[in-house]
Amino acid sequence: MAERMAVDAERISSMTRSQQARRDRVIEAALQLAEEGGYDAVQMRDVASTASVALGTIYRYFASKDHLLAAALVEWSSDLKRRLAVRPPRGDTPAERVVDVVSRAHRSMERHPQLAAALITAVTSPDPAIVEYQREMMAILGEVLSLPMEGVDEQLRDAVLRVLTHVWFATLLGWVNGWNDQSEVAEELEVAARLLLRDA
Repeated sequence: MAERMAVDAERISSMTRSQQARRDRVIEAALQLAEEGGYDAVQMRDVASTASVALGTIYRYFASKDHLLAAALVEWSSDLKRRLAVRPPRGDTPAERVVDVVSRAHRSMERHPQLAAALITAVTSPDPAIVEYQREMMAILGEVLSLPMEGVDEQLRDAVLRVLTHVWFATLLGWVNGWNDQSEVAEELEVAARLLLRDA
């Protein structure tokens, strides 16, 4: 599995500038279609048309629709990480700063519910092609949640990270499948963060 991730990362880094630009256009097209119509609206022929590339070009980069959307989710998550670097989390305690990060991420999902649902649906697919992106997304979530916990004991921080990433993923999955309301995602994470970091 780790070998497959390394091979894919190497393949991307070895692309020419024009190949990377085409790959980026394909991801942007998938994001646009998902934003407008959700998961079902992302059809590979429509992605090709929107990105102005041949259908075969898409399959050089992505083995399936879920593979493409999982890559798009990693891009979306990376954008959150970049925004946090520019505007650091606010709050007097680690718990308050974690809640601030979660609230900001949740507001982005509220503004783009069809897109968020499409990306989460794709990343929970059993498609083996997306394993690398599942791992990368979890790593990004870990980095995003580590930022507001700067100064927290390393052992405690690592334990909190494991629990919070699982709570986040579980609540998102519940929302996409209609088990809970979207507002519950942020609420559950806030409860978990305050419980786990109450003595930090």
